[in-house]
Amino acid sequence: MFNIKIVLGIVVFLNLNHAKSAAEHRLPRVVTPLPAPKITDLPQFQGEHKESLYWGTYRPQVYLGVRARTPKSLIAGLMWIVVKDSKYHLRHVCKHEDGLSTYGWTKHNGRDFGHQVLVDQGMTLTTSFLKSKEEGSGYGGDWTVRISVQADKSKWNEEFGRGAQLFFYMADEGANALNLSRENLNILEDSSLVSGSRADIGDWQLRLKSMDDLELHYSGFRTPHFHNLSDLVEENLSSQIRKNALPLLSDSSDDSPNVLVFQVIGGFSFTTDIIFISGTDSESSRVEERVSSLSGTSLSNQLKYKEQAFDEKFDKIFNLEEKVDSESISVGKAAVGNLLGGIGYFYGQSKIAASRIVNLREHVNYVSYWPAELYTAVPCRPSFPRGFLWDEGFHQLIIWRWDIHISLDIIGHWLDLMNADGWIPREQILGDEALSRVPEEYVPQHPTNGNPPTLFLALSDMINGLKNNEFTAMDKTSISEFLERAFVRLEAWFQWFHTTQSGKQMSSYYWHGRDNRTIYELNPKTLSSGFDDYPRASHPTADERHVDLRCWILLAADCLHSIEELLDKETKPGMNYGSTSQLLSDVELLNQMHFDDAYGAYFDFGNHTEKVQLKWKDVEVGHNHTDRRLVRDVLERPVLRLVPHIGYVSLFPFMGKIIPSGSWILEKQLELISNHSLFWTDYGLRSLATTSSLYMKFNSESEGPYWRGQIWININYRILSALHHYSKENGPYQGRAKTIYKELRSNLIRNIVRNYQETGFLWEQYDQNSGEGKGSHPFTGWTSLVVLIMAEEYGRV
Repeated sequence: MFNIKIVLGIVVFLNLNHAKSAAEHRLPRVVTPLPAPKITDLPQFQGEHKESLYWGTYRPQVYLGVRARTPKSLIAGLMWIVVKDSKYHLRHVCKHEDGLSTYGWTKHNGRDFGHQVLVDQGMTLTTSFLKSKEEGSGYGGDWTVRISVQADKSKWNEEFGRGAQLFFYMADEGANALNLSRENLNILEDSSLVSGSRADIGDWQLRLKSMDDLELHYSGFRTPHFHNLSDLVEENLSSQIRKNALPLLSDSSDDSPNVLVFQVIGGFSFTTDIIFISGTDSESSRVEERVSSLSGTSLSNQLKYKEQAFDEKFDKIFNLEEKVDSESISVGKAAVGNLLGGIGYFYGQSKIAASRIVNLREHVNYVSYWPAELYTAVPCRPSFPRGFLWDEGFHQLIIWRWDIHISLDIIGHWLDLMNADGWIPREQILGDEALSRVPEEYVPQHPTNGNPPTLFLALSDMINGLKNNEFTAMDKTSISEFLERAFVRLEAWFQWFHTTQSGKQMSSYYWHGRDNRTIYELNPKTLSSGFDDYPRASHPTADERHVDLRCWILLAADCLHSIEELLDKETKPGMNYGSTSQLLSDVELLNQMHFDDAYGAYFDFGNHTEKVQLKWKDVEVGHNHTDRRLVRDVLERPVLRLVPHIGYVSLFPFMGKIIPSGSWILEKQLELISNHSLFWTDYGLRSLATTSSLYMKFNSESEGPYWRGQIWININYRILSALHHYSKENGPYQGRAKTIYKELRSNLIRNIVRNYQETGFLWEQYDQNSGEGKGSHPFTGWTSLVVLIMAEEYGRV
């Protein structure tokens, strides 16, 4: 006899699994991963490499943060209090409004060492990070943070009292309970703070050691959220101030806390070492010996050795001694240090727009990408502490020279984010911490929209390095294996651009994603191009041809052709990258589509009129309600034509070195670059010529100019690269190119170094009239290219 319950159970089980299988098959293609082996699964990224990079300062959004490269990590971080205008202010997350005089990693090797200086309201904090893998330690090894505080008494706010107040915390994203070491908390010189256990690293301890007289307090929390730890501490302190009139933590804890915060109070000058020891449950753990090694004099000696090693490696790679002065070298080191120190690890799901709406004011339905991890550098720790696709290619021009294995790992993570169509979301907003800092309208990523494929810049540069024997035999093997695995993804990426972004005319391309219905923008933005508000055709249509995108496609085709040759790959039918490269570098064809003889410049093409303005009008904004708004007013019917705005986009064929060295068009480009009414300033080349009708114009009521005149270092670097190239090419304009190159390079270095010395920061952009740093800071993303400008390292960029 059959048991009817069992039969029914089997039927239900089968039906549920069938439904689940059907649901998986119905997964939208846009959120389906590319069916290809992951690059990060390559053996070179496993084993010792993976373990050596397990712990790091991978939380660039906070002033000091440590985590592991795993989704549910232990995380650690630093907070501190300052007093301003009779109010306590807690520092934790990097913010412009905190007004720090300077901060950033002045030295960092991307692996196991970093040194950072932060100056805030008369207090100087130095934080040093060191990692160690000793016998008996758990997976990923141990690490320590040294925090030194120096206060300038003349600037120190007397309301604050007798010294500085720091807060160091540990939190477990995996919800494991932390064990507070109450009995050993205030032992002089050596306090045991907290311990715990995890599957990845075994048992672990956090210890505090100091030779200074310190006072400790604590508070423990149980929370599912980790992006708002500052709020938990502020609420606890506020409660204590109301009770006791002092900003001291409550010395209490929730049951089974997964966050423990320790308040360290010291005098105007003190140093403390906070040591993390893993694998304390092993028989050979040697805990006390390892703690001693990562603190006190031993730590001082190791940090000194690591600083010297950083300096020696920097000198060997960039070789600046005979090219720039010592002040410039210090700035170069800070640029590289904060770029490497800003590398982060993120995990989460991107939100993908499910409709083609491009108006940011309209609600967008979205679907979630698959859960993914991203190991990446970031453009700016306070403003953009997450992955940006077009920035990353520029970052890797520096990082591959410093550490090829870190660079390949980062590029591999980015390419592994590719979907079945060959598309990669341009901005990676992964996890609650990232989501909490991005305006809602910018969160959804649009799968119709691309972003400059700058990773091809770095890969082309590496391939050039291979050809010039700049790598060891082992590194050559790693790069070749990487390219072999990555090729299918690079092909898919190229095909996505080549098909989805193609224009009506053969070998023409245009950036999708412009809003053709906007009534509030003077010129509809082209966010996908990376140039945001740079002037394009006034009326977006499918007739557009964008010269910059055409040049990016050429770069990609040329890179793929080089990889094919390097790996001896056969050319596939319909995918001849060499032929595509030849077609797109055909100067006559390029000129027919984009060159204006009268201006001597390359332009976009599209449906355009110059007679557009912003005008105050009464606009209906709700039911029976109007509001006075600045709206777009078109005074003339647009026509299909070249778009007459001279700026960075005009120079893309020059940057791509497409123009023959003997061509009169090259002479025209050099004239444009050196013309003070167009590009030239004493601080670098401006992004849009002063003759443009949109030069420094607001694009809407609330959007000031961004790529409409300001000086940007990534494009200046590419222009310098082209000038350097033409200064080496025989031809009638070789001498002129060399003269302009030398003067532009000198202007850029001088202005960036001056700004750093005066403000303590590298900046997102620089003012074209004064040279003053503008926008986000510290911007040690592509502004860090100043170190390659100093070194005159251009490769194939």
